[in-house]
Amino acid sequence: MNHTEPLVLFEVRGAGGFITLNRPRALNALSLEMIRLLTVQLLAWQAQPQIAFVAIRGMGREGPFGAFCAGGDIRFFHQAALADDPALEDFFTEEYALNHLIHRYPKPYIAFMDGIVMGGGMGLCGHGRDATLPSGQGANIRIVTARTRMAMPETNIGLFPDVGGGYFLSRCPGRIGEWLALTGEIIGAGAALAFGLADVCLDVAQLASAWDALASVDFDRPGAIESWIAMYSIAAPAYATGARDQIDQNFSRISVSDIVLALEADGGEWAQHTASTLRKRSPLMLHVALEQIRRARNLSLADDLRMERDMVHHCFDTRHLARSASESETVEGIRALAVDKDNTPQWDPARIEDVTTDMVEPFFRSPWTPQTHPLRKLS
Repeated sequence: MNHTEPLVLFEVRGAGGFITLNRPRALNALSLEMIRLLTVQLLAWQAQPQIAFVAIRGMGREGPFGAFCAGGDIRFFHQAALADDPALEDFFTEEYALNHLIHRYPKPYIAFMDGIVMGGGMGLCGHGRDATLPSGQGANIRIVTARTRMAMPETNIGLFPDVGGGYFLSRCPGRIGEWLALTGEIIGAGAALAFGLADVCLDVAQLASAWDALASVDFDRPGAIESWIAMYSIAAPAYATGARDQIDQNFSRISVSDIVLALEADGGEWAQHTASTLRKRSPLMLHVALEQIRRARNLSLADDLRMERDMVHHCFDTRHLARSASESETVEGIRALAVDKDNTPQWDPARIEDVTTDMVEPFFRSPWTPQTHPLRKLS
């Protein structure tokens, strides 16, 4: 792939606007430039009556598909935080506004979620249909395949499941949302469909054909998109419910400490593995993420994104913890995972049991008034 090629490819064919994320060596990790390109083009297509739908995919290392989006560019987060670069604040403001634009898009928005779909990649998928739009307007169609590997792994880097993670995870069945938010567990197509995080499964071998066929779909004909789905969809790989009862039982507990202690008291293999996973995550951000999911159950996406914008500000501006940016959980987590790659983050506090309410609560205090909030215009 020539490094001079655009980071995002846009094409109009038939009645459709086609988007290809084009940063395959980075698994299409989002940069601020990519977010701005996507926003400008989606707004333009929204206003053009000849564009009836939008489809989005990721470029893999061997051609289209194979990788959707691995999330935000965390190396940029690290560098910008240490340099006190204001572009870091711009990144999250503009990314979350893009997430909201996609969720509220008035035309069918079809996401081909093949391969890695993590973090910021989930924010590009639309979070399902927005029921507040008038009937017949908008339809976020989230396509998975046997290669889909979906996760919100942010607690592993001292962050929380953002890009509307509070909204879509809290709406998963039972306590699946808490489990996915805290552990960062990777799930496949069957689980994504069962949890309401995807809508349809396609055969990997048919992806290119399905993509190309969209250009000839007559969107003026009632049921056209349903016919296209019926032509290319297949049964999803089986999802084994497995530990579902254990997830609901354990992740409904009041606090992270209660969850971990209950898991550790359970001698089963799944419980021990899950407890071990949680012990490796940022203790502070586990508590923050649990509070986020539970608050978000009663929020609209717009209000959830405003809350998450407040939270992510405090992830890098850690004065309430009497720390510098270089000492934040997020900067330390990214350092350990992606910069030094020693995989030994020095979390502070180091133990889940040592996190206090006074450490968690300020993440949910907005540094802005409602009139000055950077996402005040989201409806």
